[in-house]
Formats: sequence, C-alpha cells, structure tokens
Amino acid sequence: MSAVAASQDLHTPLREVFGFDAFRPLQEEIIRDSLNGRDVFALLPTGGGKSLCYQLPALVRPGLTVVVSPLIALMKDQVDQLQASGVAATCLNSAVVASESRSRLRGLHQGRYKLLYVAPERLMLSGMLDDLRQWQVERVAVDEAHCISEWGHDFRPEYRQIRELRQHFPGVPFLALTATATERVRQDIVQQLHLRDPGIYVASFNRPNLTYRVLPKASGAEQVVAFVRSRSKESGIVYCSSRAGTESTAQKLRAEGIKAAAYHAGLAATERSQNQEAFLRDEVRVMCATIAFGMGINKPNVRFVIHQDLPKNIEGYYQETGRAGRDGLPGECLLLFSPGDAVKQQRFIEEKPDATEQRVAREQLQQMVHYAEIGECRRAALLDYFGEEFPGTECGGCDNCLAPRQTWDGTVAAQKLLSCVFRIRQKSGFHVGLNHVVAVLTGADTEKVRQWGHQDLSTYGIGRDIARNEWGAVGRELVRLGFLRQTTEKFSVLELTAEGIAALKDRRRVTLTKPREILQPNVTRVGNIACDELLFDKLRLLRKRVADEQGVPPYVVFSDVSLRQMARQYPTASAEFRRISGVGETKLQTYGGAFLEEIAAHLQANPRQVFAEDSFSAPIQPSRRGSGSTHSLNESVRETLGRFRRGETPERIAHERGFVLGTILGHLSTALEAGEAVDLSKIFTVDDDAAIAVAFAQNGFGNLYGAAEALGGRFEQGHLRLWRSAHPASRGR
Repeated sequence: MSAVAASQDLHTPLREVFGFDAFRPLQEEIIRDSLNGRDVFALLPTGGGKSLCYQLPALVRPGLTVVVSPLIALMKDQVDQLQASGVAATCLNSAVVASESRSRLRGLHQGRYKLLYVAPERLMLSGMLDDLRQWQVERVAVDEAHCISEWGHDFRPEYRQIRELRQHFPGVPFLALTATATERVRQDIVQQLHLRDPGIYVASFNRPNLTYRVLPKASGAEQVVAFVRSRSKESGIVYCSSRAGTESTAQKLRAEGIKAAAYHAGLAATERSQNQEAFLRDEVRVMCATIAFGMGINKPNVRFVIHQDLPKNIEGYYQETGRAGRDGLPGECLLLFSPGDAVKQQRFIEEKPDATEQRVAREQLQQMVHYAEIGECRRAALLDYFGEEFPGTECGGCDNCLAPRQTWDGTVAAQKLLSCVFRIRQKSGFHVGLNHVVAVLTGADTEKVRQWGHQDLSTYGIGRDIARNEWGAVGRELVRLGFLRQTTEKFSVLELTAEGIAALKDRRRVTLTKPREILQPNVTRVGNIACDELLFDKLRLLRKRVADEQGVPPYVVFSDVSLRQMARQYPTASAEFRRISGVGETKLQTYGGAFLEEIAAHLQANPRQVFAEDSFSAPIQPSRRGSGSTHSLNESVRETLGRFRRGETPERIAHERGFVLGTILGHLSTALEAGEAVDLSKIFTVDDDAAIAVAFAQNGFGNLYGAAEALGGRFEQGHLRLWRSAHPASRGR
C-alpha cells in the first residue's frame, strides 16, 4: 500500500458526510486497497456496507467513480441518499427523460459529479465510451457482481459486457462487490472481470441480528396474515413463487386492514414502480412479491421476510432474507415449508431446455429442502453452505436452537426403508425414486408396483403403520445423514451408500428428528434498541412528513437506528445531535432544527426515561405472565416444564431425557417467553443474579458470547439466555 493511501484521512469524511464514527468490518481495508489503485473483490453481507466502499473513495480523490448497477430503482435510491448527504451523484438510465439526461451529461462534462450510476447495457452504447474517456474515470465499481457468473443465482447476460471496459481503461482500478457468492462464483467473478492480482475480502456471512424459522405450511396465506397481524407496526416482505400468489396474499392482508401491495413481472411498469415507491415511503407496510422484487432495495427498516413458498436455492434464500434488518436491528426470517412445493419446483426444472441447467437446479433444490428439514442449527447450515464455520454450538437465533425439536429412535424405520431400497435394486436391477420406495413400503397398488412385480418383495407393505408423508420425511433425512444418495438426473433415484449398507448390516442405531407441529408463528422476538417509544413514534411521523415534502423515502432522511438513538439520548443541541449515528454535517443543517424541536417539545410534556448502557432491550414478552396455560408450548417443552416444577434439576432432566443441558435450558426459556412461571431461584443464587446482570450491562443485553466470556465460563450460554428471558425489565436498572 502506498504511503498516500495508508495515510489518507478517511475518518473525517466518514463522520462529516455519512455520520458514522467507525467503519464496519473490512470496509477500511477495502477502501485503502482501492485508493492504492488495486483491483478488489469484496463479499460483504447485505447490510454490511458495500456501497460505502466505493462512495467514500470517490469523495477523497479527484475524478469520477462509475458504478455499474443492475436496477433503475437501486440507482435512484442510492443517488437520493447520496444527495441527501451532500454528495454530487447522478445516474443515467432509461427512466431519465431526454431533457434531464442532457442536463446530467452537461454536468458530467463539466466535472460536477463524483459518482455516476449506470446500467451495464448502457456502457457499450455508441458515444458512451468516448464520454467516459473525457470524464476522468478514477474507478469502476461493479455492484451485485454475482450477476456476471452463470453459476450465480441471478445471472444476467448483459453483465458480461462489463469486462470489455477493462480493455478501454486498463489503468483504472476495478471494484467488484456482492452480498452472496459461493467459492465457485467468486472465482468466476474474478475471471470474468479480468481482475488483476485483486485484494480479496470475504466478510462473515453471519447476520447475528436475524432469526431464522421454518414452519410446516398448512394454510399458507392465512399463516402469513397471522404473522403480520402480530407485528402491527413493522414493515416486511412476503415472497411467493407465483404472480397469482402475490396478488391473493396481498388481498388477504388488505382484507385484514393491513396496507399491502403486490409486485411481480406481470404488472405494468408504472404500477410496479408505484407499489415499490409506496413500500419505500412506508405507505405500504407489506410487499407481497415474486423474486422479481428486492435486489438492491435499500430499505433498512424491513423487520421481517416471509417465504410463503420454497425458494429455488439457498443463495437466493440467503439474499432475500438478508433484506431484513439492514439497519442492524433485529429481523425475523420465516419459511413456510411443504414437500409439495419441492414437487412444483421439480416441474419447473423439467421445463429448462439445458440438461446441465436442470442438474444444477435439482442439486440446488435438494440443498434447499435439506435446509428446510434439518433439526440442527440453521445459521450453522447457512454458513457451512458458503464455506464458513459457525464458531459456537448453538446460535440462539433460529428455531432449532431456541426450541430444539424432539428426536426418536428411528432404527426400525431406517432398517425398513434401507432394506426396501436394497430389495428393489436386487430384484429389478435398477434404482427407483423415493415416491416408489414409499409406495412399496406402504403396500400401495400402483401400476409400476404391479409392472415391476414389487408386490412380491418381502418389504412390500411392512410400513403401513407410518403415513406416506412421514415416510417421505424419513427418506429425506436418511439422505441428509448420508445413508442414501439422491441423484440429480431428470429421474432422481435413491442409492444406498457404503454408510447405508453398513447401517443395514450392523442394525446400527439411527436417531431421527420429529417434524414440527403445524402451529402459528411464535410472536416472541429478539430485542431492539431500547428507547422512548412514544418519542420514537413522533419522530417517525416527522420523518414521514419531511420525506414526503422532499419526495424521497423516509429512510433517506434518517434510519430507524438514528431515530431510536434520538429517542434514547434526547439530544437538545446541535453538538449532541451530531453524535447520533447517521447524522453528517449536511443532514444536521438540513433536518437538525425540526428534529431538535420535536424532541424538546416532547420533553416539555413527558419525563425523560433512563436506559442501561447495553445496546438491546429484552425480548418482547407476552402480557399474560404466569397464566398457567401451556397449550402454546410443544410437547417436549411441556414435559421439561412439568419435570422442573416437580423439583427435578435441569441437569437431571437432560440426563434422563437424553438431551444436552442447553436444550433443557432452552425449553425453560421458551416457557418463560410464552408467559409461564418458572422459579429460577432453583438455578441462580442472588450472587449469580448480580454477576450476570453486570456482565450483560457491560457487554450488551443481546451479546450472549460477550457476557459468557466476561463471566469466565461460569455459565453456559443456555443459562444466560434463560436469565435474560426472565428479566425483561433489566434494561431500566
């Protein structure tokens, strides 16, 4: 790194223009590498601050930064935010009228802009290259760079044109940014863009503020309505696989008095644009959309993302869930899963003209189904998919860690199914798919069973005691456990692996996971930044008025994080207001007066509230505490709660039930959060209680890892989560 790049003052513009006191992980390293003239590949998760990596360098060096962006909405959104922060930025795309386009071109020729956003297909238009040569291009940033790879989940052929820029601007550094890419896609991006000895930066894929849940799909849209109704002030996205699904779900939400709109490719462009704008401006609370909606949508206060239908692959699922909680505050990600959705996806895959495309799509779909059905930590599974190892044993932020599913001795069932696969192969000389294996096990009288003589097998009908759908779940879990292999050809079949043959011969004990009951989503949520909620609501209304007057989305004025800090710290002077995250000099001058007046007026009529120093409030608790009703708890949690109330210790319950201690402590946490009375004096002494309170106060109420480390390993994370569940009011101490 050159001495200039190493010594460049980056913190002053970071504070004065963008209103931030510190960089997020890897941002400063990426920026300094780029300023040094080096090509850079950066993979930062959604909400990880990719845009700053090219926006800040554009401010500290002369010349123009060209940002290649795939969507008009994304360009407009970023330009609006930059202009609100006092940065000279513009965009050129098909939505800009001719007169305005000429005005912007004049400004570019006169050197008035620091950043230009442009679509990839426009780059190679006649005259554009000549213009770029005159505009002193200092840097080229390729946003959503995974679009250049045919192995990426959102490949766009027009992105391949970008690589031609390298020939025309050989000395200009390139910066490729994406939020989601496997190792194969990363290598393809570097190769396609001809990046030269690039700095490679891959941040953690972990989004600790997101909670991941999967529920069996029963009523689909009705489950979505129940979930959204329980979050009366929160904004979210519902992803559906079909256009008709988006329309019907939006209609059901509107029938419940919830402001919702649909977004899909079948709508007229003007209607799509209007619906998107209404969502960005908080005039629509819920957007029901196909995957046509979302890439690059920089709405930071999306509090939940629901997948009403099964996504095609994990990369798309990860990116779509990543649209929740971009502001760093908690977000919920709910997937409603039905094996029937996988069958529908298979039909779509069969319509693909290319055999290789079909094979890749089937493999990706299998991985998505496995994720939906696993009984282990979902966060760890997501990270593993992207080649990252989760450091802990449980994340405390997914349904399988918060309320572990029950297991059962599936040895007999596994023996039956594995034996059936073996007998079919032995008799017929070929393998068959899972559906046919289940048909034989359950004694079905089908044409194929009769045609192949499988009614004569010793395994025919030996599984009539288990329903067909349950056998399907057993089969898929045996694939996940490595006892069976499922091929990815057009006619997918099951094959016994060496592990499966050994398990069959040795009658090895096989533990399987019980599926979750079909229940409505749990409305208990992770915490938020504690603040004066009345003042927060007033500031939100003020933000909306200001945004409407300026014709921009509310988050362009201030994010929810900024408003919550205002409603927590009560700034009454410009110097105090400047210390709020997201308040730069331009925003201080533009908006500071109105917001300071609102805060002062509130304090005249209401007392100032006092909050602890940690960052997050306690989980939201139901109002009925100690009601004694356990109907909302699953069977396993109810058993743990009953045993604990009868005097058994968590350690004894764990030993006798064959669970790890953390699972039992998780059951008690779930019971507490559901409003049940749990006497924790049997677990924590008065000294324990005081020590844990201090650890949370020092490390943040949402930071289990930090609190555990501060306590020197005296308590498991399960103990700390349980304590936290029991102390919703601890923040006010």
